[in-house]
Amino acid sequence: MADANSPRPSPPPLDDASALFLDVDGTLVGFSTDPDAVRVSALVLEALGAISDRLHGAVALVSGRPLAQLDALFSPLKLPAAGLHGHEFRGDAAAAHDIPEATSTFLHDLHRAATHLAAAHPGVLVEDKGVSVALHWRAAPHAADIVSGFARERLAGLAGYRLQPGDHVVEFVPEGADKGRAVERMMARAPFAGRVPVFVGDDLTDEFGFAAAHRLGGWSVLVGAREPSIAGHGLAGIEAVQDWLLANARRAEGATP
Repeated sequence: MADANSPRPSPPPLDDASALFLDVDGTLVGFSTDPDAVRVSALVLEALGAISDRLHGAVALVSGRPLAQLDALFSPLKLPAAGLHGHEFRGDAAAAHDIPEATSTFLHDLHRAATHLAAAHPGVLVEDKGVSVALHWRAAPHAADIVSGFARERLAGLAGYRLQPGDHVVEFVPEGADKGRAVERMMARAPFAGRVPVFVGDDLTDEFGFAAAHRLGGWSVLVGAREPSIAGHGLAGIEAVQDWLLANARRAEGATP
């Protein structure tokens, strides 16, 4: 059965062999001009905890946010997680801060130049993530071309990085870090190994996660109406995701131990 507001069929319930991978912004929480201002509802936290228990811990967050932000946002839950598009992983987050001196200098100069750009275009937000820099224009849609052009021009001087476009954002991220590789890395270890991956996300960055789930024999869920997408299932928006999670949590609570 299809979600009335999505051209794709609604996702089926998770079965006990699933491994669930969830994007955060645009999937579990709404977008904001201030990424630190969003909150995860208590009902969603409770549902994620119940599903994680049922799947023996095989529920993970895969996000462009740093791990420290994810832990604060989802507290008291501390789910397996990949932050910064897979550059940070639970257990070895320190590696994300081991930046070569030349790259560190470039990122510092980039942040300074981007801050000047933002000052000239009120509403543009510069987000310093340590190993990456994101430029948001949700509050300044008129500046989209200016910000995108600035990013393309600056990328030429930064070896080992690529631009990752998203919903009203473009981000400088290390090459080799994407959500698909994050899924593959987690699927190679417990508690995910041997399970069927399910990736739920809304943005361009999540297409990497969808593709990895498909390669590994699983399935994917697109949140929202963005096209094109390789996702096989769809949910209309964040509220529909929450309803689907709550339904799966009820199944977990009703499962026979």
